[in-house]
Amino acid sequence: MADEKRIRSKIREIAGRRKNVTFDEIEWVVSQLGQFFTINRRDARHGVLFRVGDQRFMVNRHSPGSKQVKSYSVDDFIDALSELGWYED
Repeated sequence: MADEKRIRSKIREIAGRRKNVTFDEIEWVVSQLGQFFTINRRDARHGVLFRVGDQRFMVNRHSPGSKQVKSYSVDDFIDALSELGWYED
C-alpha cells in the first residue's frame, strides 16, 4: 500500500493535467484510499460509479478503444477528493 504522501502526489499530478488521464490512474488512487475510507465500485453502462467515504462520482468511458477518461469525469473525481480533504487547489 502506498503512503499518504504518494497518494496526494498522484492526485495533484492528475489534477494538473485533467486531460490524458487513464482510468487505471483513477482506479489506483481509489484503491489506495481504501486504507482510509470505505470504497464501493459499481459498473455502469458507460463507466464506473465510485463511492469513497460519503462522496460519489462517475468515471465515464464512452470510447472503448481509448484508455483515457473524459475530462469532466476527472473534474468530478477531483471535486470529490477536495470534499474529502485529499486535494486543495
